[in-house]
Order: sequence, then C-alpha cells, then structure tokens
Amino acid sequence: MDFIPWAQPYIQAKEREYLARALDSTWVSGGEFVNGFEKAFAEYHRKKFALSTSNGTTSLLAAFLALKLGAGDEIILPGYCFLAAAHMAMHLGAKPVFAEVEPDTWCLSARAIEEKITTRTKLVVPVHTYGNICDMEPILSLAREHDLIVLEDAAEAFASRYKDCPAGSMGWAGSFSFQATKTITTGEGGMVVTDNEELFKGMGLYRNHGMVSGTYFHEVAGHNFRLTNLQAAVGCAQLENLEEIIHQRRHIGELYDSLLAEAPGIALQRFDKAVERVLWTCALRLDPEAFPQGRDQVIGQLRERNIETRRGFVAPSLMPLYGCPPLPICEQISRQVLCLPTYPGLTDEHIEYVSKALLEIRR
Repeated sequence: MDFIPWAQPYIQAKEREYLARALDSTWVSGGEFVNGFEKAFAEYHRKKFALSTSNGTTSLLAAFLALKLGAGDEIILPGYCFLAAAHMAMHLGAKPVFAEVEPDTWCLSARAIEEKITTRTKLVVPVHTYGNICDMEPILSLAREHDLIVLEDAAEAFASRYKDCPAGSMGWAGSFSFQATKTITTGEGGMVVTDNEELFKGMGLYRNHGMVSGTYFHEVAGHNFRLTNLQAAVGCAQLENLEEIIHQRRHIGELYDSLLAEAPGIALQRFDKAVERVLWTCALRLDPEAFPQGRDQVIGQLRERNIETRRGFVAPSLMPLYGCPPLPICEQISRQVLCLPTYPGLTDEHIEYVSKALLEIRR
C-alpha cells in the first residue's frame, strides 16, 4: 500500500481558477474574494457578520480584544482540546481555567463549567473537538444565568450541526480555522461570525491596526490579522465544493464506524443524537489492555505500514506552563487517543487497510 497521510487538502479546478483570477486582478491583499468569502460564510452560519482573519488563533484574539478580556478575568474552556484560546487569554493577562470533559464525547459540559465559575469568570469557550459539538443548550442557559459570554471555538467542527444549528453559530460569536488540515482550507486563515455589530466593528479595528477604514486614524493599538485576497479566493472555491467535502467526510466516518465501532479494545469518540457530524478526524481511544505497547508505539507500528496517524492533545495538567490542577479524565484521554487518516480522496480501500492494520496490532 502506498503511503496514506493523516490529512491532505481537497483542491480542485475551481480553487486554481479562482486563485488565478485573484492574481490576474492584481488585488493580492484585500479584494473582492475577501468580501465574497465573508458574505458567503456569514450566510452559511445564518449570522449578520463574518470577519476573516489570518488564522484561527488570531480570530480568537480579535474577539478577546474586542470583548476587552484582560488582567483579572478568567475564561473557562475544556482540558482536552487544542489550546489556542488558552494562549490568547494568557497573552492578554487573563487566566484560563480548565474543566473536565465528558469521557465519551470529549466535549465540555454545563455541569463541568458550573463547577469552575467564580466572580472573575467573564467568558466560556466551548471547543468543539474533532467535529463533535458540545451540548450547547444547557451551556447557553447556564451562561445566561451567570451573565457570561459564550464564544465557540469551532475550528475543528465547521459544517457540523447541533439541532440543525451550525457549529459556531450559537454563542455570542464563533471562531473558525482554515489551516491546511481543516474541513475547508485557505492554507492558513480564520473567521469569526456574530450577530453583534459592536463586537464585529471592534474585531475589525483590531484586525487592521486599530484604524478607521480608509484613514490613518488609529482608535486602538491594533494588529494586522487580515486574510489575503489570494487565500480568500481558495476559500470561496472551497465553499462551492462544500457539499462534496461534507459527503466524503461523512462517508469516511460511517465506514470507520462499521469497521471499528464493535471492535474490543477500541472506543470511537461518541456523538450525541443532536449532533450531525462532519468529521475533522476520526479519533478513538485505545484500551491499554488491548494495546499494552501504548498509543505512541502503535503510531510507530502503523507508520511501518505506511499509515500516518496523530496522537491526541496533551492535557494542560500534564504541562508545567499552565499551573493546572489534575484533570484525570482529560489526562487519560490524552494518553489514549489516536487520530486516523480522514480527508476527501481517502478511498474505501484505504480505510479498510487502516482499520485492518490497527486490528492486527491489537493484542
């Protein structure tokens, strides 16, 4: 079997066509594709506003800055996730407070959030991991009760839905990433969606050096978080190809389920009935009794079979940087999770080969 990467982008003729049009226009920084990408993205999420950024991390930072997150504030987020939101909060002097996740969905719950709320809590950041979505109704209800802002980190869950609501569309704002491995990509890139005009305008200021549009008058000490017209051209094409991307990612998830869901020693990430998933990656937990060699050794064994996989995220309680108290559930998940190849273009033969190889490695 030829080498099977963990991820690769879905690039078709339209991406090349739109990129050529952007180049030919000579508008390689801002331009019509940026405006078009933002408009289409807002419409897809049923939101009034969408602001493109240079990556998913700066989309979070733009939102935090506009929300005036700072010293003395706390944000609550899951202890199993990619930690971009935590880092942006720390840069602003705020404190990330990590909560346990559910042991089967690996997502944040309202119950876990409530245990972490203090008088300093300003923001809750549900991170929708691997294409799953947190149970948002009780989270939003709890946030209203305590007058907290909810900002969804939907970087890994674009196109997934919760009770027919797109991921990232349910809180005050939703943040997205278009990094190379994501469901749609612009190479690097990000987006924030919201219905709040004040938040939208504030994020726009921080994205563009704190300047009022079309002037050199600076209202705040801003940054440069702008997405280029070249990147947005690719993003527009990706959105037009979205139906096929969703179809393939759903098929991949269904086939992995059929091959691995009942296998002893393997526990696939669970998705609630309320979630209509679009997988970012097919992720599972390896039972140490079935895989006594450990997850990292399994990665090496699969690599010998020309299969690239990824380990899960590391719980913040296992890293000195965060000063985080123990999170037993997150720590166990982080030691056991394995992420399998998941991308449009992955064939049934590839999926069957990957699954068979994993089962052969099992004790």
